[in-house]
Amino acid sequence: RGLKITPYQNPKVTKGKATIVVLPEWKEAEPGPRETGIRLFTVHVRRGAPDVQDPGWNSLSKLNCISACIQANKAGADEGLMLDPHGFVCTCNSVNFFIIREGEVWAPRGVYQMRGITRANVLKLCEQHQLPIRECDFYLTQVYSADEAFATGTFAGILPVVEVDGRQIGSGNRGPLTRELQQLYAQMVEADIAEGRYHYWGDEVAYPGETGKKQ
Repeated sequence: RGLKITPYQNPKVTKGKATIVVLPEWKEAEPGPRETGIRLFTVHVRRGAPDVQDPGWNSLSKLNCISACIQANKAGADEGLMLDPHGFVCTCNSVNFFIIREGEVWAPRGVYQMRGITRANVLKLCEQHQLPIRECDFYLTQVYSADEAFATGTFAGILPVVEVDGRQIGSGNRGPLTRELQQLYAQMVEADIAEGRYHYWGDEVAYPGETGKKQ
């Protein structure tokens, strides 16, 4: 929040303007996990209720997610799978989670998780290509018996989940519907890049070298 006259969390002791930190970084995701998949471990740390902290905020207050990540890593897994306050499957500690049962994509409801951009794009892709999709509550046992599972995130895109709590998911390999969604997502990203960023800004923003609003 900026420089303080004394180390205290109250914003009243902040003097001057807020401190903004920018970390310019460019990197590529390793291609291997997109095919070989990742392993999850269900952690004891739950996602919080909205009256504690809005789970839709992408804030720096991520102690529960960090604790989940540490526990999953200690168990030898790549990500922690977190349940909601009622015991239903919710999300991973840094990515969103989906399962596939009998050709239908299931997404945990967005009530107790951050509704990620890639998650939203997967929902959109399923609707656009007539792939059965629903947002619903489901149990951990339904994850264990799923035909496929995958996780979504801005950096990695769509990653197959091949194991949860030491249990193999489906064939233990990337499933056909997960592969199809990866291909559709890659096409969506390429189309977005071809459109350019000004495509999303609408009529209120001028193009470089132009003055006034875009016509």
